Amino acid sequence: MNTLSDNDFQSGKVLLIDKPLLWTSFDVVNKLRYTIKHKTGLKKIKVGHAGTLDPMATGLLIICTGKFTPRINEFQDQEKEYTGTFTLGSTRPSYDLETEIDATFSVEHINEESIEAARRQFIGPQQQIPPIFSAIKMDGKPIYKAARRGEQVEVKPRAITIHEFEITGIELPEVHFRVRCSKGTYLRSLAHDFGQALESGAYLSALRRTKIGEFDVQNALSVTEFLEKMTSDSNEENAMLP
Repeated sequence: MNTLSDNDFQSGKVLLIDKPLLWTSFDVVNKLRYTIKHKTGLKKIKVGHAGTLDPMATGLLIICTGKFTPRINEFQDQEKEYTGTFTLGSTRPSYDLETEIDATFSVEHINEESIEAARRQFIGPQQQIPPIFSAIKMDGKPIYKAARRGEQVEVKPRAITIHEFEITGIELPEVHFRVRCSKGTYLRSLAHDFGQALESGAYLSALRRTKIGEFDVQNALSVTEFLEKMTSDSNEENAMLP
């Protein structure tokens, strides 16, 4: 198959991209938009992503182009799966590695049994308070901007569902996990709340999104691979869906 044409992208493509560490989701969208326009000669092309990943996370981004961008909400509403690591014994204001440690706690009382008991508390429908370092908008502006200025931000709890929560490894102070959850779930908040359930502290030290609905990161292209595909003679159908 020849390199994708301008008509392919205008008609609509669903691209599965493996977001690299430290990139924002918008960094990926902007890079792909620029590359598509540059390689096809298009002056305008709609490109959007279906579900933000934090800069400190890696994994599956669904990118829609052209006439497929209205499908973004459809993909955003689907269940998502993540793997990652909680680090116990301390907290950070952002609930992840973006900010410095602000408090430390004992982990001497924590064992496999208490971790299992805490895990069970978070399965099913529940109310979750998102991190103040998030893109949720208040008065039209993302609240993380106010948080970074040191301003007080009140965030209301949201209804979410955690369908599966598996502990895949324990190497204290690190706890490795796999979670399948509903739209709107913040794994950073789960890390923070998990630490509290253990009468300690915790933050999210690693996160990878592995699935969105039936889409799997194993079928995704890295940004570098996508750029190479744009100029190669063939394209992988499983990573660029019709």
